[in-house]
Amino acid sequence: MPSFDVVSKVDWAEFGNALLQAQKEVAQRFDFRGTDTSIERTEAGVLIEANSDERAKAALAVLEEKLIRRKVSLKHLDRKDPTRGPKGSSRLAVDVKEGIETEKAKELVKLLKNSKLKVQGSIQEDSVRVSGKKKDDLQAAIEFLRNNTESLELDLRFNNFRD
Repeated sequence: MPSFDVVSKVDWAEFGNALLQAQKEVAQRFDFRGTDTSIERTEAGVLIEANSDERAKAALAVLEEKLIRRKVSLKHLDRKDPTRGPKGSSRLAVDVKEGIETEKAKELVKLLKNSKLKVQGSIQEDSVRVSGKKKDDLQAAIEFLRNNTESLELDLRFNNFRD
């Protein structure tokens, strides 16, 4: 039975390249001189430190610009509010979300059922497997999901298409 997987994954190589570019730009730009602004990768995502909230937000804007140029979706970023660090500095944590949460996966399966397409969706940990009898039905399901999932705020990718 033909099937494919719907996933929401980050291209970590491109993310790393964008992060390096943002670090270099923050180190070289004149408006960041003397502000002790840094962008670092952590286990959960990215930590931006600066001497003020505005500089931290500006560094985040630089990172987002580099991610867009590298075609990494900003839907993966979960921005937090700036917090106070030592000596009056500002810390801005940005978590990177990967995978489809259970609630969103249930919404995807429900969307597929309501679409009247002859496909079935099943939740597989952090992805959704869609199967059907015909390859054409699966292609129609991919097109349907591309056009009708803006409200879920997920960067959906389709892989493991099996005939």
